[in-house]
Amino acid sequence: MEIKRVALDEWGQLLPASGFEVFHTPEALSVLDAHTSGDLQLFGGFKGESPVALLPVFVRELSVGRAIFSPPPGMGVPRLGPIVMPNSPKQSKQEAVTRAFVEGVIEELDANDPLSLLRMQCSLSFTDPRPFHWEDFHVEPAFTYLVDVDKPDIETVLESFSRSRRREFRRAAETKLTVTREGMDAAERIVDHVGNRYDERDDIGQVAWPYVRDLLDALPDRSRVYVVRNPAGEYLSGIVTLASDDRVYFWQGGVSESYETTDDGDGVTVSVNSLVHRTIIEDVLTDSEFSNVDYYDLVGANTRRLCAYKSKFGGQLSPYYVVESSGMSTTLAKAGYRFLTRHR
Repeated sequence: MEIKRVALDEWGQLLPASGFEVFHTPEALSVLDAHTSGDLQLFGGFKGESPVALLPVFVRELSVGRAIFSPPPGMGVPRLGPIVMPNSPKQSKQEAVTRAFVEGVIEELDANDPLSLLRMQCSLSFTDPRPFHWEDFHVEPAFTYLVDVDKPDIETVLESFSRSRRREFRRAAETKLTVTREGMDAAERIVDHVGNRYDERDDIGQVAWPYVRDLLDALPDRSRVYVVRNPAGEYLSGIVTLASDDRVYFWQGGVSESYETTDDGDGVTVSVNSLVHRTIIEDVLTDSEFSNVDYYDLVGANTRRLCAYKSKFGGQLSPYYVVESSGMSTTLAKAGYRFLTRHR
């Protein structure tokens, strides 16, 4: 296998028909490159003229050593990492391609140098991380929930939900709340809403609005902004979604808010986000732009307090893999990752 550096303007032509994340698209990578301090480097593994594997990384030179990330930290990117697309269905050939590509890019990046820090959150389609383990990197699983939306109607989707979540979705649909698709002003309102909640918790996880703005502008056909308003038209909450070819992602927003169905306090209190999620799923079911979408990705199942909420959607618990340097000890690698998250 030959490992080559690939230009961004040819990257999109090398992507497979499916099996990649929305942030693997050249448009998203270009925005990430503009908003991170690292250098975007694109690698392709080739058998002759045919691409069989791809990897985007962001390399940041430090005062001592270098950091190699895929995805870059602090940008709200759930997964990136390698794409492997062998031209043979045989298991032995697939494993050989994965092993050769991993070994090749590690050598190209000098990633096993003691002064290099590597961290990858791999895509869902990258199911064989063993070559990284064999090269002495630390590998551990992480998880997300995938809600199956390849169904004939919303009621069929709801069958997999918990009883309380089904009831909540139906109650929310009976209120006078409205959900509309809106534009950049609403997206900025959602990002500010999330930021205010992070500030309340002294959390550093907020993404910057200029980055979100540029990403939505670069992905007009892969992004949507949903806002829920009360009968007076006042903003209550909202969600920004992104879409790959086969998944819609719950990306930003969804700050927990409740709505009382009557003004005298005797009504039913509902979660306004239930109506937003319901609208997103209904869009996936009915909009021709989502004809190839099979799953609603809740983007993460790794935080205990959030899993109590997300698990009630009846999604498939789906693993992906996190790869980290272990030469300087996993503890030091994680400390460096947290530092770079704070100083993106």
